[in-house]
Amino acid sequence: MHFNWSILFVFICTGAFSQNKSIDELRSAQEVRKQYISPTSNIDWSKQSKSLFVDPFIGTGGHGHTFPGATAPFGMIQLSPDTRYEGWDGCSGYHYSDSIIYGFSHTHLNGTGVPDYCDLLIVPQSGKPKLEPAYLKKGGYGSKFSHQKENASPGYYEVELLSENIVARLSVTERAGIHEYNYKNEDGRKFILIDLDHRDELLDYRLNIVSKTKVNGARISKSWANEQHFYFSLETSVPYQSAKMLTSRGSHKLLLTFPTSTKQIKVKVGISSVDIKGAENNLVNEIPGWNLDEVRARTVKKWNEELSSITIGSTDLETNIKFYTSLYHAFTQPNLFSDVDGRYRGHDKQIHLIENGIPQYTVFSLWDTYRAAHPLYTLIQPERNDHFIHSFLRIFEQSKDLPVWELAGNETDCMIGYHSVSVIADAYLKNATRINAEKALEAMIFTSKINELGKSEFRKKGFISSQNEPESVSKTLEYAYDDFCIAQMAAKLGKNDIAEKYYRSSLSFLNVYDPSSKFMRARRGGQWFSPFDPSEVNFNYTEANSWQYSLYAPQAISVLAETMGGKSSLSMWLDQLFQTNSALKGRDQVDITGLIGQYAHGNEPSHHMAYLYNYSDQPARTQFYVDSILKTMYTTLPDGLSGNEDCGQMSAWYVLSALGLYQVTPSHPFYDFGRPIIDHAVINLPDNKKFEIKVINNTLSNKYIQSVKLNNKTYNTLQINHSDIVNGGALEFTMGPKPPKSEHFSSSVSAINKVDYGFVPVPFFTNEQRLFDDSLRVDISALNIHSYAKRSIEYRFTKDTTKILKFDKPF
Repeated sequence: MHFNWSILFVFICTGAFSQNKSIDELRSAQEVRKQYISPTSNIDWSKQSKSLFVDPFIGTGGHGHTFPGATAPFGMIQLSPDTRYEGWDGCSGYHYSDSIIYGFSHTHLNGTGVPDYCDLLIVPQSGKPKLEPAYLKKGGYGSKFSHQKENASPGYYEVELLSENIVARLSVTERAGIHEYNYKNEDGRKFILIDLDHRDELLDYRLNIVSKTKVNGARISKSWANEQHFYFSLETSVPYQSAKMLTSRGSHKLLLTFPTSTKQIKVKVGISSVDIKGAENNLVNEIPGWNLDEVRARTVKKWNEELSSITIGSTDLETNIKFYTSLYHAFTQPNLFSDVDGRYRGHDKQIHLIENGIPQYTVFSLWDTYRAAHPLYTLIQPERNDHFIHSFLRIFEQSKDLPVWELAGNETDCMIGYHSVSVIADAYLKNATRINAEKALEAMIFTSKINELGKSEFRKKGFISSQNEPESVSKTLEYAYDDFCIAQMAAKLGKNDIAEKYYRSSLSFLNVYDPSSKFMRARRGGQWFSPFDPSEVNFNYTEANSWQYSLYAPQAISVLAETMGGKSSLSMWLDQLFQTNSALKGRDQVDITGLIGQYAHGNEPSHHMAYLYNYSDQPARTQFYVDSILKTMYTTLPDGLSGNEDCGQMSAWYVLSALGLYQVTPSHPFYDFGRPIIDHAVINLPDNKKFEIKVINNTLSNKYIQSVKLNNKTYNTLQINHSDIVNGGALEFTMGPKPPKSEHFSSSVSAINKVDYGFVPVPFFTNEQRLFDDSLRVDISALNIHSYAKRSIEYRFTKDTTKILKFDKPF
């Protein structure tokens, strides 16, 4: 088939659609890609508009929990269909396996493990009105649809509602959305149902009929966010004939009836977290007219600008689709939270005005995104990441706590750690943020000392006991890492006393390391939690087991390797991880997916582990396993993600790893080399600088790095400094089918490579028996690390706390 490609790409990627075109002619990028692009097409993919390669349906199946609808880069609004009203696989409101669309709502979460949002459901109908959803009432609203008549691309969504004989088209700006409903049946009345009851518990509401074409209102709801404020201003292109408030029997809906002769109704909606006035301003400023295709074209242009921050060259079409869809998912959030007039709702429930033109953002899934998403933003979106950090600090000013998992002006207290300190320190260590560093450090230290979630016990004892706090092992490990980030920030500011204190605390991961098993284990005070099975999923770990947490000491991998017995012991431990039986024991944990042995790529605790071979005596195995993960855990199908997308983290891992880079330790500004799968890439940096990555002899079988050059000079280490990238230049990998015969590269070195800072490990009882009749043999030991091996152990009995005894043998 002969086709004019230049016309196609202008048509698709600029959004230059004519309103005279019929709906059937207005095909999305996805449909055109399916019909006209084949893997054998002789096309230079690197020169095409990047939005062409984005498939929003990737991740909508399986357990990816993504949504296919229209959104702008980091935008406030996500206008998307809702096919599920509850359930874990309905967190985003949509699942690819479903066959009924209930309507279109204006906010959606991207790949989370807890449901929320889906605010302001709009339900177009024809014929006889249906006032309750089909999942509550037989014969209620909810239309069948087919994926064959459904299309999505950046900033656009289209579907035919088969039961209603309506073609729906959706597009958005940052804070407003526009719907277009084309009624194919000429007879019968036409309706728009506005449903405020959809999904979340409704705490309060408002519905105001302003005119024959305008409705506004409010929806205050409770779900994952305890008190979400959502305000809207809605206009229709056609005056309604009648408006019926449906507020009896706990219902909170409005039915708008339109003339029988109506063939098309457009609806545009502005949203705000502040008030109705804010929603009206957002709508007037961002969608003043009714041309959906103009709205779409502007948003597609913004997507192309954002996606062009990295230009890749790959002859493989699927690699292009996976790469740019991953970048798209990474740029779907955090979400804009301040209105066009600069107002936003703070964590103190008060209305604030932004300063210095820096917008406020929300949706910070930090337990997930500190690992790869925020390092990616710091590299290619430094100004926006700076705005995220300003948002953190505003939240601290209002709540006296840095965010953990922040949503719509609420702290959900979901997950663990205080990883906002990682994001702040990483950006500051890379000179990529303009903040008041002194105030930021004060907030970081204050948050680390709040008496909550075992922090006080961690500060006092150096670990958290399992009987006092759930997920004690994971919290001990993650608090230790976060303290390292605080130490890095303090050291950068010249506050050496603070830095030394937090560096010492960051070594506390050693207090839950059991030298006899070489696993991280829970402790009941001085005793190890038993019985112990590393494959058991229990309440001592966060969404994981001991296999998946025992190498979580990103700040001190070299220390951990030495503790295990050296580099060869680390590589042997990793071999066991990837090759052992994948069966899980204990409690059911749906998040543990994407298993290779006990490595679980579908959840974040495992994400750095393949790169740890770089710190061992077998660095080429990093390349082997990263190659395997890139090729098997990511596909272009709806179930193409091996686990929850988790607000861009799963995709950010792919983007960085495809380039051959991964930052094992955020706030230590170095990237480890992995296995680059692209042939060529250009990272477009601020100040018109560029960093080029070339991959020589790149084939499916050539997965091993033979040599590396940086700016044409031989490079013999497996790490590169962030400054070497942002200064611009060229990195060249030469690949081959086998690891180099002789060791060309020195092992990676972690930020902390020896036990220092006055750290002393906490002793432990070697016996795990807890109950006895008349006597119990007591043996006490401590981790044998460097000079501390010869330290004496002292103890005392609680009945006589004044008498301190020296332990010299079991008793």
